[in-house]
Amino acid sequence: MQLQDQKDQLEAQGLGLAAISYDATDLLAAFSQRHGLTFPLLSDAGSATITAYGILNTVADELLASDSQGAALQADVQKYVASNGSRRVAEQTRGTPYPGTFVVDRGGRVTARFFEEYYRERRTASSILLELGGGTPPVAATRVSGDHLEVTAYPSDATVSPGTRFAVAARIVPRKGIHIYAPGAEGYRIVSLRIDPQPFVRLLPMQFPPSEIYHFEPLDEHVPVYQTPFTLLQEVVLEVTGEAERALRTSKTLTLTGTLEYQACDDKICFNPVSMPLSWTLALVAH
Repeated sequence: MQLQDQKDQLEAQGLGLAAISYDATDLLAAFSQRHGLTFPLLSDAGSATITAYGILNTVADELLASDSQGAALQADVQKYVASNGSRRVAEQTRGTPYPGTFVVDRGGRVTARFFEEYYRERRTASSILLELGGGTPPVAATRVSGDHLEVTAYPSDATVSPGTRFAVAARIVPRKGIHIYAPGAEGYRIVSLRIDPQPFVRLLPMQFPPSEIYHFEPLDEHVPVYQTPFTLLQEVVLEVTGEAERALRTSKTLTLTGTLEYQACDDKICFNPVSMPLSWTLALVAH
């Protein structure tokens, strides 16, 4: 199980781990023993806690209560219940929550939450930690040195499968006295991480870290830049369609290639734009 594999990493960062479902305690105990889980599985009888948190998946009930299945309801069923719109599966999933993750502090306060748009596509714990600024995961990294910066490229996870929502990262350290142009800097090459397209790999919109305003005295400009180390994260979904699963079944690895593009300046000179090739290789296992 992905969570079990990352339990030590989570605990090393001071995080506990627990999963909650509406299943009875005997079923959870059998499941835990069968898969060798060492973190708590919590039984929410009657989905009381799930309902209290406002995350009860009501789509199954809507399907079972409806004689007609409009396009909007069918779309919700395929996203949150069953890809084939099965009423039998809907009966089995009544009482389940929408799939997601809460991060809770020691005082019981929810500090972050991540919910999925499709029940078969799930974020990994490592990708969540990266998004929260939880540091570099214990996976293989590639270091590339340029004239203006150093880059460490690494994925959030060593292993992925169809349906995994993970991230590839570029940790960028500008050299002393160098700044890199950030989004909003007009007339310059904005730093970007461009991943080459390939079948069954879907890229999500990138969120850039906060920048700072730099006063470029030779032109009396005030522009957004990065001068201190920062990380670009590109979230990726490995699709989980039947076609994708068949095509990926014989593959042992997934390699993503891309380019880090940027323009750097010091306090006197702006250098030519640069394109730096990067790649990330992950182990690939069946869903």
